[in-house]
Amino acid sequence: MKQHGLLLCGLSLLLLVWPMPVEAATGGYFSAHMLRHMTVVALATPLIVLGAPAFFADIRVSPLLASVVEFLIVWGWHLPAFHDHARANPAMLASEQLSFLLAGLLLWASVLKPREALAGAGGLFLTSMHMTLLGAILILSPRLLYQADVCRLGGVPDQQMGGMIMLAISTPVYLMASLVLLSKELRGSRNGELTP
Repeated sequence: MKQHGLLLCGLSLLLLVWPMPVEAATGGYFSAHMLRHMTVVALATPLIVLGAPAFFADIRVSPLLASVVEFLIVWGWHLPAFHDHARANPAMLASEQLSFLLAGLLLWASVLKPREALAGAGGLFLTSMHMTLLGAILILSPRLLYQADVCRLGGVPDQQMGGMIMLAISTPVYLMASLVLLSKELRGSRNGELTP
């Protein structure tokens, strides 16, 4: 029953964050984009994986490879040319959001495997680092990185807010999850368990 609750929470987050006009809450389009992005990859997807472990049991991708795939997708969509085109093209925007969802599911499904705790901790730590770096770039950039009309509306302050949202959600979630997995691995080693 607990698993069903986690799955329901994860799916509810997706249903809330995609159609809702979160621009009003964040004050701008880019910060709203980042709130959606972080909700999908750092909050909804781990809840979905934890809520439906049997569905993801056959995923055999190493946590480090999943982290690299997630890195390529996140950074790829945040390259100015791709990001701007996605803002102007509904099909590209849908592709962006779907790829964020799939990358998040792949990452969390790979790192939450019981026998992959140490590699999972490493994958999440790497993810935490690259998300923190991207957030810092958004905050510290003295100029607007994205030129799509909707991104220019809020200017640099909206871009900086997007970076702060990214740091506020992704860094603690990935880092804390990494530490939980590392702690689990260390407890298992101390109890004499062997991890293949």
